[in-house]
Amino acid sequence: MHADALAILQQHLLRGLDPAPSETRRLFHGRGRCWQGLEQITVDWLQGVLLVALFRDPGAAELEALKRMLRALAESPAWRQLQVQHLLLQHRYLPEATTEALLGDVLAEWQIDENGLRYTLDLGRKQNNGLFLDMRHGRAWVQENAQGKRVLNLFAYTCGFSVAALAGGAEHVVNLDMASAALSRGRENHRLNGHELSRVSFLAHELFKSWGKVRKLGPYDLIVIDPPSFQKGSFALSRDYRKILRRLPELLNPGGQVLACVNDPDVAPAFLVEGMAAEAPQLRFERRLDNPPEFPDVNPDSGLKALVFVR
Repeated sequence: MHADALAILQQHLLRGLDPAPSETRRLFHGRGRCWQGLEQITVDWLQGVLLVALFRDPGAAELEALKRMLRALAESPAWRQLQVQHLLLQHRYLPEATTEALLGDVLAEWQIDENGLRYTLDLGRKQNNGLFLDMRHGRAWVQENAQGKRVLNLFAYTCGFSVAALAGGAEHVVNLDMASAALSRGRENHRLNGHELSRVSFLAHELFKSWGKVRKLGPYDLIVIDPPSFQKGSFALSRDYRKILRRLPELLNPGGQVLACVNDPDVAPAFLVEGMAAEAPQLRFERRLDNPPEFPDVNPDSGLKALVFVR
């Protein structure tokens, strides 16, 4: 993170904040490797909070230079006009992803907007804050395609897809995730948007031990699969994704849709296309959703893969 790289980052942030987006957006995505020396930094605008995340220890000197630049940014006219309340620096490379406040306080929770919907984020306590911003187009696609449908949301996390589905008129959504705390946050996100919880089911289960419960609540018209690349003791993408694809024909109604996702930079879209053809040939590949433009990548196949299949 040399001086020239920091100058580039500063210019990106000044442009991105003048004016600031009306909703939550990523302002700088260094992890797409488009800017040399900035590959391990991201910056998110959380509507009153600027969250800077470091994914590698830059060393004491470079860290101090980054902090000086960010504090100078907080003195800029654009920043003052925004009345930003909090400037946070998250050290994602540390085991507890420690967050420090360069301006204001480290917050436990913060509410943001995306596509007209409200979500509560966890800040300063966890590695991930509760909403993956690169999946913005995926949530919008679900909202646009959920009318009157029964939806299955696998690896639901804080239920962003579920919130989008109900906003789009889904008849019922089933959310499954091992983490009961994440599902509790999802329940709160539904309440935040005034949704009827009678139209949502929350299953705090390990997927491969719960096919009976999942099948009993089906069949479904739309299934979302958005797993982590690795979840200790329960899921490894290369080993387990095909097991899910194999089950789709028994869970999905004729004409049903699947949004299958992978966010591992080393896994290409062909992993899903070829896997579906082998395990569930009843489903045909329709298209890959575009990633948001604020997530540029030197190799498009390294970014998020969100693929639509139709039975």
